[in-house]
Amino acid sequence: MADILKERLGEENYQKLMAIDNPEIHRFIAHYIEVCEPDRVFVCNDSAEDVQYIRDQAIERGEESPLAINGHTVHFDGYYDQARDKENTKFLLPEGVDLGPNINSIPKKEGLEELASIMKGIMKGHEMFVCFFTLGPANSEFSIPCIQLTDSPYVAHSETILYRPGYEEFKRLGRKARYFRFVHSEGELINNVSKNIDKRRIYIDTEDDIVYSFNTQYGGNTIGLKKLAMRLAINRGAREGWLTEHMLIMGVHGPDGRVTYFTGAFPSLCGKTSTAMLEGEMIIGDDIAYLRKKDGVVRGVNVEKGMFGIIMGINSKDDPIIWETLHRPAEIIFSNVLIKDGKPYWIGMDDEIPTEGINHSGKWFKGKKDKEGNEITPSHRNARFTVALKELKNCDPRIDDPEGVVIGGIIYGGRDSDTWVPVEQSFDWVHGIITKGASLESETTAATLGKAGVRKFNLMSNLDFLSIPIGRYIQINLDFGRDLKKPPLIFGVNYFLKGKDGNYLNAKTDKKVWLKWMELRVHGEVDAIKTPTGYIPKYEDLKRLFQEVLNKDYSLDDYNEQFKLRVNEHLAKIDRISEIYKTKVFDTPEILFKVLEDQRQRLIAAREKFGDYIIPEKFK
Repeated sequence: MADILKERLGEENYQKLMAIDNPEIHRFIAHYIEVCEPDRVFVCNDSAEDVQYIRDQAIERGEESPLAINGHTVHFDGYYDQARDKENTKFLLPEGVDLGPNINSIPKKEGLEELASIMKGIMKGHEMFVCFFTLGPANSEFSIPCIQLTDSPYVAHSETILYRPGYEEFKRLGRKARYFRFVHSEGELINNVSKNIDKRRIYIDTEDDIVYSFNTQYGGNTIGLKKLAMRLAINRGAREGWLTEHMLIMGVHGPDGRVTYFTGAFPSLCGKTSTAMLEGEMIIGDDIAYLRKKDGVVRGVNVEKGMFGIIMGINSKDDPIIWETLHRPAEIIFSNVLIKDGKPYWIGMDDEIPTEGINHSGKWFKGKKDKEGNEITPSHRNARFTVALKELKNCDPRIDDPEGVVIGGIIYGGRDSDTWVPVEQSFDWVHGIITKGASLESETTAATLGKAGVRKFNLMSNLDFLSIPIGRYIQINLDFGRDLKKPPLIFGVNYFLKGKDGNYLNAKTDKKVWLKWMELRVHGEVDAIKTPTGYIPKYEDLKRLFQEVLNKDYSLDDYNEQFKLRVNEHLAKIDRISEIYKTKVFDTPEILFKVLEDQRQRLIAAREKFGDYIIPEKFK
């Protein structure tokens, strides 16, 4: 092993690696050098010079190109490599292990044999980058050290923006390190993009804490520490009694300078980023949180230090902080946008989009079609930007706190046109986990996902990333709330409720009011109305908050229309959710059915007394 490393790394890189006293790590790296056969190997020690070398290589190799504003670059993925490959993302399962029918898997022996044939010599002609990171703040019990092997300088560059440096952490931990490992190769390239996407594979081994990703460049498939690491962490947390959640973490300002921290889970296109980025509040993270119980309270950290955000629809009115950041000098990677004269353009921005330029399809012009006859949009709908959170003016100074922040509330939000009210608090932890988190649905939109209005079940917004059976995941969430001196309050929000005319009943900015009400509820400073489905705000409290927060009048008619209980719609939702858990989840905890049935009976009783649609006044 030592001979292989000395020969292939060269003296400088060899010494950098040997400074980490962990022979297991040395064997891991030596093995994949032998298997993947890179021409060169670079070990990053997180010095400014080493990080700059990775940035420079991304440009020299053509995986990124500089743009007009200093620090901005653009990366293009292959035309058919623009999103997470769910079909070829599989768990490697040992014999006798079953995660249930909802989780894509392959027998471990079969998967490793397939990978062996794909990996052999896949990095010939390339340089392997050996990078060290931590998921979460350094020197924290929350955090997990990680090693990324990749032959893509774009992937390595992205991770230096998104994740905290880990080389010194590995040196500190030495042989005590419990770490995740990621092996990625973009494979053979044509025009600087992965050529053999028919052999695109993303295989996850939770038994050995390793992820393999080959013949792809798209970040969701290749940036190992993102959703791929999330699967490993869900599995580890399930064994150790802590949670890995697909959640934002944000601080909401209350009276007298108080800041209360919330986490929030929202499926795609349901308001997650816009909530995390609310002007006047503080962001710690927009995507993934680790949660632990400490001294009777829940604490959380953002495992990332950057944002890999969808850029479609970002504009100066709805997203002023991100918009400002994207238009000044900073280290930012734009991916799969349109470029004209060194400037990026994307769907839904303020500026008029040119009729020609360069995008993920190559030279682009308005009306250009792909080989299937589909018109090619100027930027891809999944186009992204990668930026450090500290570039945002609302970044919370406690983002790197190794103790995490105390979580006062947990929010679950979906796209729902006719059932949930804009904001509602659950009765207790169990009621919240089951009726808000485990019952989360989101309606598809015509603009992005084909047929509109189809309800997609997505418990806790985490369905795609589970590495344990669904029922066990729900039970772990239920158990997590036990023995807490002060459990976070659980809320459901819905920014997409519509009236009979099909128009939204709330403005985009109204979410600021819902957050302020939730913050006051966490501290017991406003009362609420108890309904069959949870606690809702009183009109007089919302009227005051709308005036204070938005300088806006709020009418009783609007309140009654937004917060009336839609009994039949709730009953239909209970039927849908119960059917899913009865027929598609083999290990559903029995308490889930009991909580849903109890809610059903409360709704039926309310309907018998007040009718199908019940205004809040009736419950006072």
